[in-house]
Amino acid sequence: MTIPEPTPTGRSIVLETPGAHAEIGTVAAVLRGLTVDGVAVTEPVPAAATPPMGAGIVLAPWPNRVRDGIWILDGLPQQLDITEVTRSNAIHGLLRNTDYEIRQQSAAAVTLGALIPPQHGWPFLLDTWVRYELRSDGLAVTHGVANHSERAAPYAVGAHPYLRVGATPIEDLVLTVAAQTYFEIDARMNPVAEHPVVGTRYDLRAGVPLARLDLDTPFGGVAPAPAARLTAPDGATVELACDTGWEYLQVFTPREFPRADGKGLAVALEPMTAPPDALNSGRGLRHLAPGERWAGGWSIRYTPASASGR
Repeated sequence: MTIPEPTPTGRSIVLETPGAHAEIGTVAAVLRGLTVDGVAVTEPVPAAATPPMGAGIVLAPWPNRVRDGIWILDGLPQQLDITEVTRSNAIHGLLRNTDYEIRQQSAAAVTLGALIPPQHGWPFLLDTWVRYELRSDGLAVTHGVANHSERAAPYAVGAHPYLRVGATPIEDLVLTVAAQTYFEIDARMNPVAEHPVVGTRYDLRAGVPLARLDLDTPFGGVAPAPAARLTAPDGATVELACDTGWEYLQVFTPREFPRADGKGLAVALEPMTAPPDALNSGRGLRHLAPGERWAGGWSIRYTPASASGR
């Protein structure tokens, strides 16, 4: 038996369906790439590199940050490991370095699973999974969880895809976000207040050129379909749609995203079931009873210019 050479993104899984192609890595269940009709709609993640800036990874059992890694359970403080050392936060959950197992696979779909065992600041046993299913125009992603603890467990989930519209420079794209509110954040990227987007630079509902945006911002009151859209000058679009209950979206526009041809602007559109620091605020958290299961998800859809009506 030939054993595949290990890589930082784990075992590579290739999904194919007429018109679409996706590559998945088993570490962090990372979405390494998605193309539709030969057009790249996500930033590619090389198999031989750690996903840059969290590109494509799954965020569970919480997305984003927990301030100081501390939260309260039944009146007692719980101390999570600090994984964002420069800001003293616990960031993006407990699975970003976990190698998922392949539980089910076909030519166009794969289900990956990983246990979250009890550990520092987390006295629960959860079984989690994510299913990637190709469609002719994009990708459907379903996240699931089952609580195997003897007590109720809090849970939230998110993902970290960086989207694009083929070879169109990111600076030339227009970003639309169907959000009603944005979260004001402090220097450590933790929320301090929530405000309506109306009348602010965070109102992206009518579309704003990405060249004008500098964001690492959580949004709330996000409409499910579409939650966000990238539009190219020729009218081609990439849309992010979410199930009901995915009411939060982190928009991140780093200008030093590493690519093979050098660093540049990128845009992460991160669907989340809860906002930053939800283990403390309780916003968006699900409290799963012993034995309870939950599933929900989001999708990416590409529409070429010829079908956009322009």
